[in-house]
Amino acid sequence: MRPADQPEKKRTAGMLGVGLDGGDEEQTRITRGKNFLLCGGTEQTHSVMQETAIKINERLDRQGRRLEDVSPVEFGDICHEVADDIGGTD
Repeated sequence: MRPADQPEKKRTAGMLGVGLDGGDEEQTRITRGKNFLLCGGTEQTHSVMQETAIKINERLDRQGRRLEDVSPVEFGDICHEVADDIGGTD
């Protein structure tokens, strides 16, 4: 337990995407958004990372939830659902 005179720490969470397949290009891709930072990758890889991060945030917004309030297991489930949506499988 924390002492009564210490304020409760505010929880934060974020998603980090790193594309490792874009090393032969002269362009560095960096995208920041709500709860995420994406770096690197080919144009296609970076685009998929962007779409994934945006869809995760949209899903959380529809549920009225914040990323920092989602358990690791729930986050994994959301990632799998979003990946299935992006991949075209229902």
